[in-house]
Parts: sequence; structure tokens; C-alpha cells
Amino acid sequence: MHKGFLVWAAVLGGLAVILGAFGAHKLRELVPPETVSTFQTGVTYQFYHVFALLAAGILYAHIPGPQLLWAGRCFIAGILLFSGSLYLLTVLKMTNTVGLRGAGIITPIGGVVFIAGWINLLLGVLKIK
Repeated sequence: MHKGFLVWAAVLGGLAVILGAFGAHKLRELVPPETVSTFQTGVTYQFYHVFALLAAGILYAHIPGPQLLWAGRCFIAGILLFSGSLYLLTVLKMTNTVGLRGAGIITPIGGVVFIAGWINLLLGVLKIK
């Protein structure tokens, strides 16, 4: 197993629960519904990729190799970029901050990093003999 990936998965999974609860209960009072939806997308993708990170960490014990290392790294980076940018956009909307709306360009970069993670996971699994 890759302990680092499992630790990251536990931390990011717990954070997703906290953020999801915040989004479901308090955020609705602070921002418009479309912003709540944006925030929820970040939480949803964070959860999906926490499970992918867990898989990469567990599979690494059976199929160690660079592809699974890159898969895990991409899942972590994707969560930080994709979900993190959506959380940032929500905070900007909540605080009426002007001038940083260009932060939305980070979201699709995070999406590409997620895709790279899935491709690396596939390549790592295909190494099984």
C-alpha cells in the first residue's frame, strides 16, 4: 500500500464531509442557488477522487510502479485544483470580491489532471500479468 495516498485520502475525505455539510446547511444562507450548485460540484468530485486515491493507494501494494504513483499524485492535484478552484469561486462570490474571477480557469486544468490520473490508473492496472 502507499501510506501517503491513504493518509491524503482520509484527510480529503473527512474534509469533503465537512464541506458537504457546510454546503448543505449554511452556504444556502450566504450565496445564490447557482453558487451552492458550483460548490456542491466541487464536493462531489472531491469525494469521487478520494475513492480513486484510495484505490491507487491500495493497488500500489499489488502493482507497484510509476503509473500508480502518478495516478495518486494526479488525483491529489486534481482535487486541489478542480474542487479547490470551485471552493475559491464560492468564497469570492460570498465576499463579493472583484478581480479574481479569472480563478475559474483553474477548474478545467484540474479536470485535465483528473483525466491524467484515470489514464495512469488504467495503465498501472494493465501492467498486471
